[in-house]
Amino acid sequence: MKAQEPLFLDVDYCGKRKTGQFVCGDSFFSRKVPDKSRVVSVLSDGLGSGVKANILSSMTASMALRFMEGDTEILRSAEVIMDALPVCRERGISYATFTIVDAVLHGWTRVIEMDNPPFLLVRGGSIVTPGKREMASSRWKDRKITVNEFFARPEDRIILFSDGVTQAGMGSWANPTGWGGEKCADFILRLLRDRPGMSSRELSKRIVSEALIREPHERAGDDVTCAVMYFRSPRKLIVLSGPPFDGGRDGEYARMLETFPGKKAVCGGTTAEIVARELGRELVTDLATARGGMPPVSSMDGVDLVTEGILTLTLASKILDGKDIPRQKTSASRLASLLVESDRIRFVVGTRVNEAHQDPTLPVELEMRRNIIRTIVRILEEKYLKEVCLSFI
Repeated sequence: MKAQEPLFLDVDYCGKRKTGQFVCGDSFFSRKVPDKSRVVSVLSDGLGSGVKANILSSMTASMALRFMEGDTEILRSAEVIMDALPVCRERGISYATFTIVDAVLHGWTRVIEMDNPPFLLVRGGSIVTPGKREMASSRWKDRKITVNEFFARPEDRIILFSDGVTQAGMGSWANPTGWGGEKCADFILRLLRDRPGMSSRELSKRIVSEALIREPHERAGDDVTCAVMYFRSPRKLIVLSGPPFDGGRDGEYARMLETFPGKKAVCGGTTAEIVARELGRELVTDLATARGGMPPVSSMDGVDLVTEGILTLTLASKILDGKDIPRQKTSASRLASLLVESDRIRFVVGTRVNEAHQDPTLPVELEMRRNIIRTIVRILEEKYLKEVCLSFI
């Protein structure tokens, strides 16, 4: 019997600062624990808004991540966090809410909450309420900590909010008591019925956008943040870039792409010509896709994306580092979207100097390609928690 492939946890968030503030008072941090089978995420909402709230929430989220990674006892962790937060001079209190998700991809998942709106667990098209227990500190008697524990299943989603989502529009004629958790949950279930494979990135954006619609003139009256964790079978992608050092391995290189069980991308004109020649496929360039100074996108049967090399990779790297993928569909934005929507990504980089570009005695182009792809790998692993393999041929 074939062993079940480990799940991948697709984690992303969307946050909008309160109108008139320069920074968001909510913070969301997420990190893979070194053994790679565990992901810890924290959403914290600092008291008030602006810089002070951002400091409170950032401190809370950072400390919570460290404590969870070190398996510090939950109540002790919460007490240390509450003790460490600076006191607001105006209000005389120090305060930040938090929700912590400690997810083991082959095991038990914990969601630890203190004063944030209750998280949602979406399973099989419904909202599921897992078993929970409450904890109280003898020194912080006004704070209650709720611990929810359950075994995550494929296609489960955990959705976290700051109160800027559930209270969106509060006091307005249309939403006098705010959007509310129940209406928000109904909206999410409708979205997922229509698009069950929606990524965490898109779902979190749609929820925040819907919350803002409820605000007068769509001006956020509070910081608005939503984070989503989606347990799914990994979406795989292979990216070929650059010709192999040994031209005799061109056929092997092309077959790596052909036999890969997932989506496929080729970055580089010479690379695309090699694949087309070795697999006997037609390579067609669509000049209408040349936008914003970017080279056009090409097409080939059995390949999801075919682009130019160095320039496209460089701009895709900048897009990924900035996190917001532009709406204009250029070769770089398409590559960035494909990378973000994938979970397990394999880069295979050819090491032959591209004679079409420059003098073969000056392998600058080769080093540029290597460095750009290494940068992309780092961003994907650290910022997007992707599983990435890089090899050279």
